[in-house]
Amino acid sequence: MILMYADPAATEAMSASERAEVFRRHEALHQDLAGSGEMLNGAGLAYPKDTTTIRWRVDGSTTTDGPFMKAAQQLTAYYVVDCASAERAHAIAERVLDFHVIAVEVRPIHDSFGMGDD
Repeated sequence: MILMYADPAATEAMSASERAEVFRRHEALHQDLAGSGEMLNGAGLAYPKDTTTIRWRVDGSTTTDGPFMKAAQQLTAYYVVDCASAERAHAIAERVLDFHVIAVEVRPIHDSFGMGDD
Protein backbone atom coordinates (compact mmCIF):
# COMPACT_ATOMS: atom_id res chain seq x y z
CA MET A 1 0.00 0.00 0.00
CA ILE A 2 1.23 3.46 -0.86
CA LEU A 3 0.01 6.09 1.61
CA MET A 4 0.34 9.71 0.49
CA TYR A 5 0.69 12.65 2.86
CA ALA A 6 0.18 16.34 2.14
CA ASP A 7 -0.59 19.57 3.94
CA PRO A 8 -4.37 20.06 3.55
CA ALA A 9 -4.01 23.85 3.85
CA ALA A 10 -1.54 23.84 0.95
CA THR A 11 -3.90 21.58 -1.02
CA GLU A 12 -6.78 24.01 -0.52
CA ALA A 13 -4.54 26.89 -1.62
CA MET A 14 -3.41 25.23 -4.89
CA SER A 15 -4.12 27.08 -8.11
CA ALA A 16 -6.18 25.53 -10.89
CA SER A 17 -3.00 24.87 -12.89
CA GLU A 18 -1.33 23.18 -9.90
CA ARG A 19 -4.42 20.97 -9.42
CA ALA A 20 -4.36 20.11 -13.12
CA GLU A 21 -0.68 19.13 -12.87
CA VAL A 22 -1.32 16.86 -9.87
CA PHE A 23 -4.26 15.26 -11.71
CA ARG A 24 -2.16 14.77 -14.86
CA ARG A 25 0.66 13.07 -12.96
CA HIS A 26 -1.67 10.72 -11.09
CA GLU A 27 -3.67 9.91 -14.23
CA ALA A 28 -0.43 8.97 -16.03
CA LEU A 29 0.59 6.76 -13.11
CA HIS A 30 -2.86 5.11 -13.04
CA GLN A 31 -2.63 4.34 -16.75
CA ASP A 32 0.88 2.88 -16.43
CA LEU A 33 -0.05 0.70 -13.46
CA ALA A 34 -3.39 -0.39 -14.93
CA GLY A 35 -1.53 -1.44 -18.06
CA SER A 36 0.95 -3.50 -16.05
CA GLY A 37 -1.78 -4.92 -13.79
CA GLU A 38 -0.10 -3.52 -10.68
CA MET A 39 -2.85 -1.05 -9.66
CA LEU A 40 -5.52 -2.76 -7.55
CA ASN A 41 -7.23 0.18 -5.90
CA GLY A 42 -6.77 3.76 -4.81
CA ALA A 43 -8.58 6.91 -3.78
CA GLY A 44 -8.14 10.45 -2.65
CA LEU A 45 -9.46 11.16 0.83
CA ALA A 46 -11.63 14.03 2.05
CA TYR A 47 -10.00 16.84 3.98
CA PRO A 48 -9.12 16.00 7.60
CA LYS A 49 -11.58 18.67 8.78
CA ASP A 50 -14.33 16.40 7.37
CA THR A 51 -13.07 13.42 9.37
CA THR A 52 -14.66 11.77 12.39
CA THR A 53 -12.45 9.84 14.80
CA ILE A 54 -13.99 7.13 16.95
CA ARG A 55 -11.82 5.93 19.82
CA TRP A 56 -12.25 2.80 21.88
CA ARG A 57 -12.52 3.26 25.63
CA VAL A 58 -13.16 0.69 28.34
CA ASP A 59 -16.35 2.50 29.32
CA GLY A 60 -17.54 3.01 25.71
CA SER A 61 -16.34 4.64 22.54
CA THR A 62 -15.94 8.38 22.06
CA THR A 63 -16.43 10.33 18.86
CA THR A 64 -14.64 13.55 17.94
CA ASP A 65 -14.48 15.70 14.83
CA GLY A 66 -11.16 15.77 13.03
CA PRO A 67 -8.29 13.40 12.31
CA PHE A 68 -6.84 10.88 14.74
CA MET A 69 -3.63 12.89 15.08
CA LYS A 70 -3.20 16.64 14.81
CA ALA A 71 -0.40 17.40 12.37
CA ALA A 72 0.31 19.75 9.48
CA GLN A 73 0.71 16.80 7.11
CA GLN A 74 -2.17 14.35 6.88
CA LEU A 75 -2.97 11.16 4.99
CA THR A 76 -4.64 12.41 1.81
CA ALA A 77 -4.71 9.46 -0.60
CA TYR A 78 -3.68 5.86 -1.09
CA TYR A 79 -2.93 3.27 -3.76
CA VAL A 80 -3.09 -0.47 -3.32
CA VAL A 81 -0.57 -1.99 -5.69
CA ASP A 82 0.52 -5.54 -6.38
CA CYS A 83 4.13 -5.59 -7.48
CA ALA A 84 6.97 -8.06 -7.64
CA SER A 85 9.20 -6.51 -4.98
CA ALA A 86 9.58 -3.86 -2.32
CA GLU A 87 11.96 -2.06 -4.66
CA ARG A 88 9.24 -1.83 -7.31
CA ALA A 89 6.77 -0.48 -4.73
CA HIS A 90 9.34 2.15 -3.73
CA ALA A 91 9.85 3.13 -7.38
CA ILE A 92 6.09 3.58 -7.80
CA ALA A 93 5.88 5.59 -4.57
CA GLU A 94 8.64 7.94 -5.70
CA ARG A 95 6.53 8.88 -8.72
CA VAL A 96 3.88 10.51 -6.53
CA LEU A 97 6.27 12.78 -4.60
CA ASP A 98 6.04 16.41 -5.67
CA PHE A 99 5.16 19.88 -4.38
CA HIS A 100 1.81 18.48 -3.23
CA VAL A 101 2.50 14.96 -1.90
CA ILE A 102 5.48 15.66 0.34
CA ALA A 103 5.81 12.24 1.98
CA VAL A 104 4.89 8.70 0.99
CA GLU A 105 4.73 5.64 3.20
CA VAL A 106 5.07 2.19 1.62
CA ARG A 107 3.50 -0.47 3.78
CA PRO A 108 3.02 -4.17 2.94
CA ILE A 109 -0.51 -5.53 3.35
CA HIS A 110 -0.57 -8.66 5.45
CA ASP A 111 -4.07 -9.74 4.39
CA SER A 112 -6.41 -8.73 1.60
CA PHE A 113 -10.08 -8.91 2.50
CA GLY A 114 -12.13 -8.85 -0.69
CA MET A 115 -9.14 -8.46 -3.01
CA GLY A 116 -9.03 -11.94 -4.47
CA ASP A 117 -8.04 -15.39 -3.41
CA ASP A 118 -4.25 -15.23 -3.80
